[in-house]
Amino acid sequence: MKKIIYDFGANNGDDIPYYLKRAELVVAVEADTSLCKLMRERFKNEIEDQRLIVENRVITVGVETEVPFYIHKTEHVLNQFPKPREKDLQSFSEVMLPAETPLRLIQRHGAPYYIKIDVENYDKDILEHLFTNNIHPPFISAESHSVDVFCILVAQGGYKSFKLVEGRHVHLPINDIAIQGVDGRTEIFSFPPHSAGPFGDDIRGEWLTAENCMRLLSYRGLGWKDLHATNTREPAPQRKLKYRRLLLNEVLERLRETMGKMGFPRK
Repeated sequence: MKKIIYDFGANNGDDIPYYLKRAELVVAVEADTSLCKLMRERFKNEIEDQRLIVENRVITVGVETEVPFYIHKTEHVLNQFPKPREKDLQSFSEVMLPAETPLRLIQRHGAPYYIKIDVENYDKDILEHLFTNNIHPPFISAESHSVDVFCILVAQGGYKSFKLVEGRHVHLPINDIAIQGVDGRTEIFSFPPHSAGPFGDDIRGEWLTAENCMRLLSYRGLGWKDLHATNTREPAPQRKLKYRRLLLNEVLERLRETMGKMGFPRK
């Protein structure tokens, strides 16, 4: 089966070079017209080779007409579909843009191998829409700003194996990884700041059970973290993560982060 990656909330396309190495087709969905123009210029050859499709759409779970979308005036990574809170509204410009559901996009382009969801304050709605429509990709991820994301992945998605990616330091040299592309070649890949980082088995560490993943989330807290899930891998046999082990893991993670900031490559 053709490997297709869906990048929901592609922004400026910084995740696309990695996804192009891991799939035969990448479907990048982004609402901001200026960012879509940037991606089409940046990846002109890949689009011509039919390896990349850029969809200028607001991803919604119901309406498929034009909808209001909110462009942040200084930080494009904060663009969002849900209307911002009144106290934040002055930082955004409202524009009307075409909308489409994840189901319709997938029906048009094909079954997903991996779906990355990074749409500010709307991740859980998209997850619910996918699972309600019986779409359960082998690999999926969403930002864990809300515990609802984890609950939906377990209760509605039925996923059993999890990993957590810390968004704040995926770009550090310590997180450079060896990846095997769809062409069979292996290379070292580095991620830029604000990218989503690796997915699947490219993520360092073992797959966690739902119980241990919940403990890890409870310890580290919600926020700028991508929660990855799969049912194609069994979680490694694990004891319950207890405070002492969580503390040790946190010390090791902080050490890796410090070494990364000092420029040490990953061993």
